[in-house]
Parts: sequence; structure tokens; C-alpha cells
Amino acid sequence: MALAKLFFLVAALCMACSRAFLHTQHSAVVPLRQMVSEAPMESRRQCTTIMHQKKKGRGGQNTEGATPREKKVKDDVIEVEGVVKESLPSAMFRVEISPTNQIILCTISGKIRKNFVRILVGDPVKVELSPYDLTRGRITFRYKK
Repeated sequence: MALAKLFFLVAALCMACSRAFLHTQHSAVVPLRQMVSEAPMESRRQCTTIMHQKKKGRGGQNTEGATPREKKVKDDVIEVEGVVKESLPSAMFRVEISPTNQIILCTISGKIRKNFVRILVGDPVKVELSPYDLTRGRITFRYKK
């Protein structure tokens, strides 16, 4: 009998936030408020069920235990800096790269496209060039003026 009462007290504590009713062995309906008020304070604090609490989002709110992210090292690309000279349709740009003053055709990388970064004429940018075709590149970063 004591074991059954203990079971019902624990069940009542874990469901204290809801307004449901619990059926006992004698099929009598006992409101949860009455069962919770009979339980001692120490056992009330052991409930680990969180029902009405805001969930943490995907953002950077909880970064205390996170491991730092490492950027992937791309060994086949050449990174250069340049200035956007002309804006073309389909997110294409003509960029003048600074070491050689050569104008190359560039597109926007996926991460910049995903985050809706605006690239305007005259913006300084970082460009990745493929060693196979040095006339085309990918804009990977826009510097602030």
C-alpha cells in the first residue's frame, strides 16, 4: 500500500503542471492538486519534467560548452583581394584583383548568398581563384569600407 502511494505521489509530481486527473487502484479520481499538496517539499524539487519553458534556439545563445569551429582548409584555391568594378546579372561581378590589376569574372559563394550579403560596386572583397582557370573566381568575403 505504501509503495502504491509513493508511486502516485511521484507521478503527480512529474505531471504537476498539467490539469489532468490520476486514477487510483480503487478507480477513484483524485485531483493532482490534492496529491501535490500532501507531498513533502524535498520530493517536489526532484521533478525533472519541463513542460512550459522556452526552448533554446539554434543561435549562439548557449556557447559555453561548445567546441570552437574550425574552417576547412582549401588547398587547391588561391585567395586574393580585390575591388568590385561592375555588377552583372545573375549575381556575377567583375572584380579587379589587387596584385596584378587584372579584371576577373566572379560569382557569390553559397554562404554569402545564404546570408543575403549585399555586394555593391566599389566594395573590397576576398576572392578565391581556381588554379585551373584564373579568369573566374568566387567572392567569399566582403570587407567593410
